[in-house]
Amino acid sequence: MKTTLVGGLHWVGWVTWSVPLLENVLKVAVSVVEACGATIICIGAALAFVRYLLLIARVDKAPDFISVRVSLGRHLILGLEFQLAADLLRSAVSPTFYDIGQLAAIAALRTVLNYFLTREIAEARSMDEPQSTQEAGPGT
Repeated sequence: MKTTLVGGLHWVGWVTWSVPLLENVLKVAVSVVEACGATIICIGAALAFVRYLLLIARVDKAPDFISVRVSLGRHLILGLEFQLAADLLRSAVSPTFYDIGQLAAIAALRTVLNYFLTREIAEARSMDEPQSTQEAGPGT
């Protein structure tokens, strides 16, 4: 008894060549998504470092590092989301219980980190808002 698909392909034959193809496609996708996440984090770190240098070079007023930290935090959060997506893709094809446990641990750590980064960004924004309204002055 032969199970066939459209075009006369045998089901067993289709599975034999499609699984390795899917694994290879996912390996490339994982590499691309990881590279995107790493690039986002590197760009955010470089921008934060340049902004930090510009802030400490100014002598006319005290440096305010909150905006640098918020910007870096945003880049870290986005980059970590890409890294988590890569981990999910990696475990998409025939994961073992070890892979699933490792993914759960990584996801939990990144979720906790993401939570605290988001909270810190919100606190920094709320601290920055009163300064912005004071600088604008009354009546604006």
